[in-house]
Amino acid sequence: MKFHVEDMSCGHCTAAIEKAVAQAGGRASTDLASRSVTVQGLDPARAAEVIREAGYTPQPG
Repeated sequence: MKFHVEDMSCGHCTAAIEKAVAQAGGRASTDLASRSVTVQGLDPARAAEVIREAGYTPQPG
């Protein structure tokens, strides 16, 4: 599942999202330039919830 995360703006942001997803049992790959996050291993609703809990605003896409 791919998300657009407009408020992901630096390396700390990408690390925080990747860590949160990993702790939830999934795997995230982030692309800061396009502000996108691709999550594997979690269903879309859970992935969005984990990203929100990390302090970011995921949008499908």
